[in-house]
Amino acid sequence: MNLRPAEEESAQKIHVPAEIDWEMLDKSKFFFLGAALFSGVSASLYPVVVLKTRQQVAQSQLSCVKIAFSLVRHEGFRALYRGFGTSLMGTVPARALYMASLEVTKSNVWTATVGLGLREPTASAIASAAAGLSAAMAAQLVWTPVDVVSQRLMVQGCGNSKLPNASVCKYLNGIDAFRKILNADGPKGLYRGFGISILTYAPSNAVWWASYSVAQRLVWSGVGSYLVKKDDDSSENGVNTFRPNSKTVMAVQGVSAAMAGGISALITMPLDTIKTRLQVLDGDENGRRGPTVGQTLRNLVKEGGWTACYRGLGPRWASMSMSATTMITTYEFLKRLSTKNQEVLTR
Repeated sequence: MNLRPAEEESAQKIHVPAEIDWEMLDKSKFFFLGAALFSGVSASLYPVVVLKTRQQVAQSQLSCVKIAFSLVRHEGFRALYRGFGTSLMGTVPARALYMASLEVTKSNVWTATVGLGLREPTASAIASAAAGLSAAMAAQLVWTPVDVVSQRLMVQGCGNSKLPNASVCKYLNGIDAFRKILNADGPKGLYRGFGISILTYAPSNAVWWASYSVAQRLVWSGVGSYLVKKDDDSSENGVNTFRPNSKTVMAVQGVSAAMAGGISALITMPLDTIKTRLQVLDGDENGRRGPTVGQTLRNLVKEGGWTACYRGLGPRWASMSMSATTMITTYEFLKRLSTKNQEVLTR
């Protein structure tokens, strides 16, 4: 995020480490290290995604804990990682598209908005929102087919969990699922839910990045000044200068990311539930097409009222908050590792 020194009414100034933009990055190092780091993050959070998906397609309200114990007891611990190989294969190209679109858009939009005379906090929020929007749209070109296949694998073999259309090992693996979906529904089967995925993730990312930008400033202007150490050698016109260490910067980034993730999860949860159901249900069966967005919504409301649209909110909230915290700290760390000129980090 583009954070400049934040000033408070008490004539205090916080020197946040310099922002690293797209032009300052070693691209080969950035993408290689990014693939490795984010694959690790995906592996650690994948079981939460599985539990969220199972809750969303269940026809009745089931607790996350109950589903987890049922899975491990009846299907083994590996059930929590069903479809992970497919998901991981899609993570690398999807993340590459995401990061490239994010950084290029953020850099260009920030420059343009500042050039129009907007104040820096406003320009930063607008650039962050635009970057999140474009990054999500680019990544969905790769991620939607991967999402469809991995989610089918997540929920198969779960007849004892009260899930609709449960089947025992309908797909042998990701390649088999890809082939069968393609044969049954054609390319549109792999892109089922693409439109609502864009409607879910594009606004979600825009809200997240804009919220993250604003949250950082709020945290720095609030508790930030109490967490940094005074630099006695840096004082201009009676203004006390504070220079945070790397641990403080990471803590502020993590808290800001968690706040933004929670807000984004709450706002976009109904869309995510509808998207998951559309992607998991089979297509044309017995000459009948799969349900539309409207039909899926009506079915959800019939099953459990409007609160059914928020099934899986707990795991998704936790997943997005944890993912946001680990992702942003990892991402900022990745950018620093990938900087061409390391001297800029000390400014």
